[in-house]
Amino acid sequence: MTEILKSGVACFDAGELTTQRKLVSRQVSDDLTEKEFTEEVEVKQVARQEAERARFVVEKAEQQKMAAIISAQGDSKAAELIANSLATTGNSLIELCKLEPAVDIALQLSCSWNITYLLMGQSVLLQLPL
Repeated sequence: MTEILKSGVACFDAGELTTQRKLVSRQVSDDLTEKEFTEEVEVKQVARQEAERARFVVEKAEQQKMAAIISAQGDSKAAELIANSLATTGNSLIELCKLEPAVDIALQLSCSWNITYLLMGQSVLLQLPL
């Protein structure tokens, strides 16, 4: 408020301050009203932004909740399908799951130029060319 009074009075010289009191008063009053209005607008804008942020946080939490529910339902369905497959096929599904990585490893090794073979029952490594 002091700054507003100083800036309003600074526009006039000493003679005008005494002769134009109403104008000075109106100028200071207008400046003060404008400052108060600006502060109120800023407070409302900050409140609006905080409300929008809170809405965003709530919406994000709801989406995360739905994602967790959908993921849990998918995991449940997958576990149910695996259990049903194991019940009908026995351990063959597990054996198949073990074989798939072994096939990939064998394929990668077959493409390698430097292959090391260890024969079953021997503790010596042999370097065999292709």
